[in-house]
Amino acid sequence: SIDMMPVILRKSDQGCNLANAFVPSGKLIDLVDITLPLMVDTLPSPFGEEIKGIAAVSGVPLGEVVLFNIFYEVFTVCTSIVAEDDKGNLFHGRNLDFGLFMGWDVKNKSWIISEKLKPLVVNLDFKKNNQTVFKSTNFAGYVGMLTGIKPHVFTLTMNERFSLDGGYIGILEWILGKRDGMWMSFLTRSVLENANSYEEAKIRLAQTKLLAPAYFILGGNQTGQGCIITRSRLLSLDILEIDLKLDRWYVLETNYDHWKEPLFLDDRRTPAKKCMNQTSQKNISLKTMYDVLSTKPVLNKLTTYTTLMQVSEGTLESYIRDCPNPCMPW
Repeated sequence: SIDMMPVILRKSDQGCNLANAFVPSGKLIDLVDITLPLMVDTLPSPFGEEIKGIAAVSGVPLGEVVLFNIFYEVFTVCTSIVAEDDKGNLFHGRNLDFGLFMGWDVKNKSWIISEKLKPLVVNLDFKKNNQTVFKSTNFAGYVGMLTGIKPHVFTLTMNERFSLDGGYIGILEWILGKRDGMWMSFLTRSVLENANSYEEAKIRLAQTKLLAPAYFILGGNQTGQGCIITRSRLLSLDILEIDLKLDRWYVLETNYDHWKEPLFLDDRRTPAKKCMNQTSQKNISLKTMYDVLSTKPVLNKLTTYTTLMQVSEGTLESYIRDCPNPCMPW
């Protein structure tokens, strides 16, 4: 279990600011104040109870807490990398980009939601019987997991996968009573909490029915253990793994299927791969991976935080990001 309440109380003013940015006065009010509070009782345990607790402690209305827990499921655009150096050490890094098309601040040249999220970034240490089970970079008030490490076992990040049967449909089905798929970030939290090996985590991430398509980027603790799991809502479409025999010493995912060309308006993959190749397997480290994730447009105006993880050391470090102008909006 984790006691998030001191964190929530310290961050509650920023939570109110975020809620106001999500729900401008008078818009979506019936949905947020009437429909979404009813939805909380349909969520699997312990997530519904935790959302109620966050609302009670922070003073943010229950519907608004539900709303931004849902929004994280459908509005994250990201870059995730798992790499193996020439000594067999595994490194996992990610940029979390959030807030696309959700209000551009012309004066400050920034996305309104992205800026509101930055003060809410926290690193959490989940403990059981006073022992760390996993660590996560998160937003105060959010009960799912987008970025986490089970020290000495595996590392995990989730990226949005845009698809015609995307998150909105799954969420709508859930509201209407069809609830056989799992929320993606609830699954990642469950895997971080309960899976005891890279292989067990891979199977659960590949086979569990989901509410929305996703990419799961998983790193293990042995040579060759790094993969991108490309998911539809029903099944795994592809698993791309590190393969040193093929000179594939890293796997890298943005928000497009790796076997297809990325959208020309949003090609973070090509510059990120160019940087990784220039860095080389011999020189990859947490520091050089941070440099890759700091290269524009991999770093852009949506980037909220960068997290770096090293499974063998059990370390997770996070940095709130700001992309100085000139900088791509996404």
